[in-house]
Amino acid sequence: MSCRQDGDGCKMTKRMRIDKLLAHMGLGTRSEIKKAVKLGKVAVDGRIIKDSGLIIDPEQAEVAFDGEPVVYRNIVYFMLNKPQGVISATEDGRERTVIDLLELEDRLRDPFPVGRLDKDTVGLLLLTNDGQLAHELLSPRKHVAKTYEALVQGDVGEQDKQLFASGVTLDDGYVTMPAELRIANREQRDEHIYSTVTLTIMEGKFHQVKRMFEAVGKKVVYLKRVSMGPLQLDESLPEGSYRELREDEIELLRMHRRTTE
Repeated sequence: MSCRQDGDGCKMTKRMRIDKLLAHMGLGTRSEIKKAVKLGKVAVDGRIIKDSGLIIDPEQAEVAFDGEPVVYRNIVYFMLNKPQGVISATEDGRERTVIDLLELEDRLRDPFPVGRLDKDTVGLLLLTNDGQLAHELLSPRKHVAKTYEALVQGDVGEQDKQLFASGVTLDDGYVTMPAELRIANREQRDEHIYSTVTLTIMEGKFHQVKRMFEAVGKKVVYLKRVSMGPLQLDESLPEGSYRELREDEIELLRMHRRTTE
C-alpha cells in the first residue's frame, strides 16, 4: 500500500502488478498477459511497458491494452476449492481461514466467503467483495440451490429419497424444505454399508446436510459442495487452490440475480 495526498488528507491506495490487474479484468491468463507485454501491447500512462511485473496504482494509472483503455474494476470474484482443515471466515485468532489461502495482493480488496462450509467440508466456496451479490445468494427468500456430493455411512435408499423430498425434521424441530437426493452407489466396507449420494438443498442451516442424514439414522463421513446457484465447481481446480471467475461465470451470477429479483 502507499499513501497519496488529496483534499481530504492522506488516503491509502492498493498497488498491484500490471499483469495481475489485466488478468483481473479478464484480458487473459498471467502467462498470456506476459506475452502481450513482450509484444508491446500494454501501455501505462501513455508509454509501452516491457515489465509484466510493474507495480502500479490501479486507481491512478492510465492503462491501455492493445490500444484500448482498461477501466479498473475493484470488485473481485474468486472460486475456491476449499480443503479440509480451514474455516470459512475472514480472520480467526487460532484457526487457518480461507482468506489465508489467497495471495497477498488478492487479500487487499477484502474478499469474504459467501456463506460457509464446515471445517471438514471441501469444495466450492465463492469469495468476493460484492456485498449485494453475497446478500442475494444467502438470502433465505431466494432459495438458492446448493448441491453436495457425500459419502454416507448407512444404506441410503428410496425411503430416504422420499423423506428428503417431503422435508425432514432436524434435531431442533426445524422441518427442512424439500431436497433432491440421488443415490450413485452402495458398497460394503468392513461391517458397514456406505452410500455415495448427491444432495441438492434450497437453504443453508447450520450443519444442515449432516443433520438431515442424522435425522434418518445415517452419518456423513465425507462432504463436498459442487455447486451454488448457477456456479459449478471447476473440477480441475485442486483442493486449496482458487482462481478468478471467468466472465461467463460472472454473467451467470448476474443473470441469476436478475431472475430472482
